[in-house]
Amino acid sequence: MKGTSEGAALIPFGTPKPSVWTWFRTTLRAEILAQGLRWRLWAPVAFGGGCGLYFALKTEPSLWPLLMVTVLACGLWLAARASGQRRVVTLPMMLLACLSLGVTTSKVRADRVAGPVAPALSEPATVMAWVIDVDSPGANGARVVIAPVHIQGLSPKDTPLRLRTTVRGEPPPPGAPVRLFAIINPPPPPASPGAYDFARGAYFQGLGGVAFALSDTLPTALPPPPWRLRLEMRINAIRYALAQQIVARLGERTGGVAAAMVTGHEAWIGKETLEDMRDSGLAHILSISGLHMAIVGGFTFFGVRLLVAGWPWLALRVSGKKLAAVAGLVAVGTYLILSGSPPPAERAAITASIAFAAILLDRQALTMHALGVAAFAVLLLQPEAIVTPGFQMSFAATAALVALVEVWPRRTQEISVPWPVLVVQRLISWGATAMTASLVAGLATGPFAMQHFNRVAVYGLVANMATSPLADFVMMPMLALGAALEPVGLGGPFLWVAGTAVEAMLAIGSWVADLPGAVQTIPSAPDVALPIAFLGILFICLWKGQGRWLGLPFAAAVLIWPRMPAPDVWISDGGTNAAYVQGQDAIILRPGVRTFASDVWSRRRGLQPVPRPDEGWTCDRFSCVPDGENGSVALWWGIRPPTQDQLSDLCSGAKIVSLRAPVRSLPAACQQRLVLDGADYATGGAVELWKTDAGWVAHWTSDDRGNRPWTVTGHGSAKKVQ
Repeated sequence: MKGTSEGAALIPFGTPKPSVWTWFRTTLRAEILAQGLRWRLWAPVAFGGGCGLYFALKTEPSLWPLLMVTVLACGLWLAARASGQRRVVTLPMMLLACLSLGVTTSKVRADRVAGPVAPALSEPATVMAWVIDVDSPGANGARVVIAPVHIQGLSPKDTPLRLRTTVRGEPPPPGAPVRLFAIINPPPPPASPGAYDFARGAYFQGLGGVAFALSDTLPTALPPPPWRLRLEMRINAIRYALAQQIVARLGERTGGVAAAMVTGHEAWIGKETLEDMRDSGLAHILSISGLHMAIVGGFTFFGVRLLVAGWPWLALRVSGKKLAAVAGLVAVGTYLILSGSPPPAERAAITASIAFAAILLDRQALTMHALGVAAFAVLLLQPEAIVTPGFQMSFAATAALVALVEVWPRRTQEISVPWPVLVVQRLISWGATAMTASLVAGLATGPFAMQHFNRVAVYGLVANMATSPLADFVMMPMLALGAALEPVGLGGPFLWVAGTAVEAMLAIGSWVADLPGAVQTIPSAPDVALPIAFLGILFICLWKGQGRWLGLPFAAAVLIWPRMPAPDVWISDGGTNAAYVQGQDAIILRPGVRTFASDVWSRRRGLQPVPRPDEGWTCDRFSCVPDGENGSVALWWGIRPPTQDQLSDLCSGAKIVSLRAPVRSLPAACQQRLVLDGADYATGGAVELWKTDAGWVAHWTSDDRGNRPWTVTGHGSAKKVQ
């Protein structure tokens, strides 16, 4: 037949078109066959799901039943594989085995890191301790992490291993033995129901409480610490000294940012600088994570490989690629120690190490399978990472970028192209690649930024595109060289170049942050939306073929999920602050008190925090009562309970009365009011309240947390409806 290409199939005239069902079966079969070995990529997803399931439980499970289920599930899966069962049988069994293994691993990890948690002491206590490290400053001043040797009123077995302490004046250096007089409390619970649980993070970091110093930090004499603690303090002292040297060379503003990127110390970063970085979408540069490890490891890898290639004698005798991979491993390990080994840096170091190990084993470093191995390794060592924003955003962005590499079209090699044309082509290609990569990474991390931080940097793509060349090719390499040579006094020129790049980055960040509408606040979706979005993103990245786009509506769950109405009233844990909703504003009763908690709550509900007006309120040293009879909430934050007359005045002015102290009896004026006291906050934590026809409905933080090793409050005993 003329016009028919050779090898083309001939369809007889009059053949009916295939039915929709036939087309669907053919397409589905082709999609499934295209997966090949990619089915195993779902093993780390199931393992992470098991880790997440453990942290979603409301009560702590026993270890032995979990071990039995895990052994049974793994045994059945291995038996099915050994008997030659088809994948349709072995795949669900593999996922079930990994799921149960994730739950059990999380339980073992929780039991292994268990340590004493500080009680809320009724009186300030004298603390004698070693300073382990200088932490990032808080709202009330500088903070340090200390290892208590003795706490007044606590026995040795009840003494926490670590305390995060707010100190007066300049923080003492790591390794200093100190004595201070401080208020001690357990780690803080979530600021509002559904918010990030700081106590859970502190539990897995070995932090048994927080302290607020009421006196100056004084030197003292202590017995020698154990060798591990002594080694940790020595390393942290070197890190802190290096940070001080960097700040001394570059100034507090520029040097503070540079020191944070090298050593992890954020003590010199000002509030305005931090806000500009957040609003411009550049705050991720300050946290030592995957970007920093990739730049340091990659710069070392390519630098060593170039040196080997430039030395013919060595190039003929060793594999330059493998030698560079070993150097990259050393650089990543050194940077991990220098940064203080925070959890995000540890996860990034594990991922980078697996990539370099793949090179040593003659495997491709940047593949989805290598990423799966890295995720498995990270969660095996730190299963608690599954509930942290850093892990979720890091692996979602990396998976999206690897998927982009898999589908990115290969560039055709040019032949005899004039160099000016070639330069223009390469610049256009690099710009398109960088813009696409930034866009894809931003879309992948968007749901997590919305849910956890409730803010979207509208021009974050612009800021990251403008600063990416500075960070990748100038700032981080020069900081690495400067930090390495600074102890011998030769780091000045490199740090000056890095400081110039930092100043340029800060200028870009400040300009972007000042643009109209630079930041949009988005209220958090219900908790179930984020796991659905995470699975949707992973399905888009892991599935091979056009069927991946079926995960798109699930990936957008956080964005499109309906939000429940904002509560009428919020009260912080302990009853020390409160707010009521008026339109889109959250009216804060005590501006400047527990500011972080009120900001977190208002952002999660998409509200704008506004200070309480002076008019219409009667406030004194211990209380604040609205004038009139139908105010939303009256607040008593005194440690001692109010008298019956004072309680009557509180109840006469508001529908809800919050008391920091427990009360035994209520006067007649409070019979038609909802009264919450210290006993409720001790068991429930922070609370949100909605007014309904049946009365007030309360949602406490304990409703979400349950009874777990890291929770101090009880569960289910606080008031629900009045």
